Amino acid sequence: MHIHIIGICGTFMGGLAVLAHELGYKVTGCDAHVYPPMSTQLEAQGIKLIQGYSAEQIQLQPDIFVIGNVVKRGNPLMEVILNHNLPYISGPQWLAEHLLKDKWVLAVAGTHGKTTTSSMLAWILEYAGLCPGFLIGGIPENFGISAKLGTFNSSNHNSEPSPFFVIEADEYDTAFFDKRSKFLHYCPRTVILNNLEFDHADIFQDLAAIERQFHHLVRIIPSNGLIIANGREVSLQHVLAQGCWTPVETFGTQDGWQTHSNNGNGTEICFKGESQGILQWELLGEHNNLNALAALSAARHAGVPIKVGIAALQQFKNVKRRMEVRGIVNNITIYDDFAHHPTSIETTLQGLRSKVKQANIIAVLEPRSNTMKMGIWKNKLAASLMIADQVFCYTDHADWNIAEALKPLGNKASCHTDLEQLVEAISTASQPGSFILIMSNGSFGNIHKKLITALHKN
Repeated sequence: MHIHIIGICGTFMGGLAVLAHELGYKVTGCDAHVYPPMSTQLEAQGIKLIQGYSAEQIQLQPDIFVIGNVVKRGNPLMEVILNHNLPYISGPQWLAEHLLKDKWVLAVAGTHGKTTTSSMLAWILEYAGLCPGFLIGGIPENFGISAKLGTFNSSNHNSEPSPFFVIEADEYDTAFFDKRSKFLHYCPRTVILNNLEFDHADIFQDLAAIERQFHHLVRIIPSNGLIIANGREVSLQHVLAQGCWTPVETFGTQDGWQTHSNNGNGTEICFKGESQGILQWELLGEHNNLNALAALSAARHAGVPIKVGIAALQQFKNVKRRMEVRGIVNNITIYDDFAHHPTSIETTLQGLRSKVKQANIIAVLEPRSNTMKMGIWKNKLAASLMIADQVFCYTDHADWNIAEALKPLGNKASCHTDLEQLVEAISTASQPGSFILIMSNGSFGNIHKKLITALHKN
């Protein structure tokens, strides 16, 4: 079978392309922005990429077109597909029908932490010898790839496919012709509900609309499955109160999974008040402790003993663009992080502060998500950045007054519309011993490399 993927360079669709290629399908694809690293990863797999959405691509005559949610009506290729009544399907539905239907799916949903928690869970299962498949919206450094089928490759298993598949379960809509959340296609047996806040203001009217989609997910989890929910989240309590037919374990609560500081010697993992072991690792912040609890609980449901899960996490290397050190110049450390929501911005800064204590933290933010660009979080933005000693904000993508929103930060905040001037300002403000935290859900104009170059010149 030949599939042609429209919007192939997104993290989900690119991962789907890799999986389809592993399954033996002929895979081609197109996107408006075909560029590294996704383009090079896909080309290394032998997947042909086409720049743009030209109508002439129907001449490839694939068996079916797989449509990414970046595609809208008016897209020239989509219009000719519709006009010629050619077969098409959404990415999530194709994945469900061709790969997930025979799997024990472990899905990780939530506003924050999906990529990190999915990566933790996949690594625990891998460490335990379960060889899971996975599709994750980032690159776990333990694997170096964002997706794989998962097969037992030892002689005892004769390269049989693993029954387990970990997926980052996004609540964003499926396609222009299917407005259900993506995660409703995955039919998971084990589900992590990490947290739930308002986001994706471009498709959801309010928090209640997102809670409704999460409850649709709860409705399809089997009674022999497991829901692992953040017990601190009122929004998730609202979701489960609408009806639940599946056992629930909570984390972050006394009657569920908890962490305790072990007098500076790692983090104690507890379940219902009983110690399960000590986790010693390098990840920062309470949010990562909660991510770890969720992953341990999900892995246990798949048969992995907690002590094995803890041992796996002690070898977990995190995910690219999650507090990733991009360089150290003149004793100035540059971090790259995907944070783009006030909650994730604040928790990321809290984690860094707990590590560096009183050292100088410079926060650099690009408000680039659709919700940020719409100004939905303008009243919470300043408070989320308060922990930083200095704040630099790149305002090129937003059409609202970010400088006004950051006024509560006083002189320690500044806004810039020119990237080169922004880099120069950060470089000038940096002193040996500073920690620069760059936060964006986009490429941010390759600011990391430009800043490292500027610091070398100082």
